[in-house]
Parts: sequence; structure tokens; C-alpha cells
Amino acid sequence: MSSEQDSSRVAPRSSGQWNPARLFGPTADEADDRTVAGLLAYHALVEIRASARKPSRQPETSTAEVLESISFLADLVHNLPLVARSQRPWRYRRPRPANRREQAMQARPMSWTWNAAGESGRQWMLRHIANAGFRWAPPPPLPIPVKNFADWNLRRRLQVLTGWPVRTPSGRRPLPKAARVLKALGRDQMYALYEEAGRRRLGLGSSSAALYTHLDPEARHYLFPDPAEHYWPGDDRPWWQCRVLLRMVDGEQITGSLAVLPETFSALPSNVSRMRQRRLVLTARMLERDFYLWHQEHEAVCSPHGCGYSAEPIER
Repeated sequence: MSSEQDSSRVAPRSSGQWNPARLFGPTADEADDRTVAGLLAYHALVEIRASARKPSRQPETSTAEVLESISFLADLVHNLPLVARSQRPWRYRRPRPANRREQAMQARPMSWTWNAAGESGRQWMLRHIANAGFRWAPPPPLPIPVKNFADWNLRRRLQVLTGWPVRTPSGRRPLPKAARVLKALGRDQMYALYEEAGRRRLGLGSSSAALYTHLDPEARHYLFPDPAEHYWPGDDRPWWQCRVLLRMVDGEQITGSLAVLPETFSALPSNVSRMRQRRLVLTARMLERDFYLWHQEHEAVCSPHGCGYSAEPIER
């Protein structure tokens, strides 16, 4: 390679000032999502530290202003350290998710952060990426969630016959046998798990009057451990990230995540045939709407005379 070609790959900021881009990836112009995630997480931490020190250095700065700045950055980049984790070249290829949104986020790990950020968040990201001398193409919009989405193609039909759908990530311990099962619950049983998650502050799932009222009281609701790789159970995480399959009062099925303690899950009865369990697991993984999206649309027709919700505390 000639000296002219070699110099063209040097990051623009080659002055005496340290360039953090060197820490997170090659100095070439193009940057992938993981490189960008590491760069942005770094800058966010630097700015949060600077904001926390502002009151002592600039007494005229209000506490509210400092907290607003820290909250903005924390909300924007809270999942970027997970996105930035390097993928070893020999790492196994993860199975293609059934959910279109999850497929998009697997293909472009920055999809959620970019699409969830407002205009100010996007401008902040683009400014730091440009200052680092990177060229980066933002991810496309995420697929619009579809009601009761279920693409039962031939490959998915065959999956029902090929074992439990929840696979163990490379380098992780398999889930115990007690976790490779789906449980069917009534409304009160399912809601009690949401109450426990909120009471114990497990981090995924919390109870609300709106959720309880809008769960179909006559339907069966389903629950099974389906942890993301970054939520895989370990010594530092004593609970299981479970996926739920809920039927709402209008008949729509939705999905979501809920933290459940292993002893709580194991104590729940199991009365669903194995083949039907696999089919329900795959159905839950294909669904694209959660309670937040469902309730946003339902609010227009929500009333005590319609679905029975009155925003009053639940008495059971």
C-alpha cells in the first residue's frame, strides 16, 4: 500500500488531542452499529460526568437543569453498552427471530435507539459520529407492528417438530428442564405475577389497573422463560425473563416480557400438551404488539361502559 493510500485511512482528528474513535473501532471512514454504539456510550458518560460536576463549578446552574441533561443522555444510550459488545468471528449464528421487529434489530443493532430517539437525540448522535470522523448510515424505520401477526410458513411449521424453540446462546449454561415449559394461567394468576415483579422490583413488568381490567377474564394466558442473551440467568440475575402471551378483552393476542422468580414459575401447574406448548411459544415469538401499543390504540374506545375500565384501584 502506498503512503498516499495509507494516509487516507487515518482518522481526521490526528492532532495531539486524543481521539476516542481509536478506542472503539478502526480509523476507516465507515463504521458499523457496534462501533457507533461504543462511541456514543463513551461520550454520554463523559457528558453525564461533566453535568454532575456543573453545580460546583458553575453555581448558577440549577439542579433541575443538571438532572434534565443527565436524564436525557441516560434514556438515550442506556442499552448501547449491550449493543457495543463485540461479536467474536467464530460466534455461532443466532437463529433468525420470528418477529419482524426483532429481525430488523438483529440486522441493525442500533435500530431501536435510533428510531426511539427524538430529533434532539438524533442530532446529538450524528454530531458525535461526525466529530469522530465516521460515516454511518442510520437504520431504516422499524416495521409497523401488525395485529395478531403470525407467519406460519413451512420452516416455522417444521420448528414445532424440532424441539423446544428457546435456544441456548453460545457460552451460556442451558436453562434447567423446569424452564423449558409453557404454563397456562387464568387472569388472576397472571396478574399476580405482574404484582410480584413490581413488588420485588425485578425490573420487567409491573401491575396496573388498566392491565388487569383489559385481560380477558375467560381466556387462558401463557407464560414461558425466553430470556434475551443479555438477560440470560446467572449468579447476578436470580430471575427468569419470561415471555407472555396474553388475550385482551377485544380478542387480540399480544406479547411482552415479565421477570419471574424460578421458584414461582416452577410452582405453577403445567397442563398443556408438549406439541401445543411449542406452537404457542412460536406464536408468542411472532406477535409484534405489546400492551403499550395495544392500549394506545384502545384508549379511543376505552370506557366503563365499553371495556369496564374506570381507572379505579383494583379490588380482588
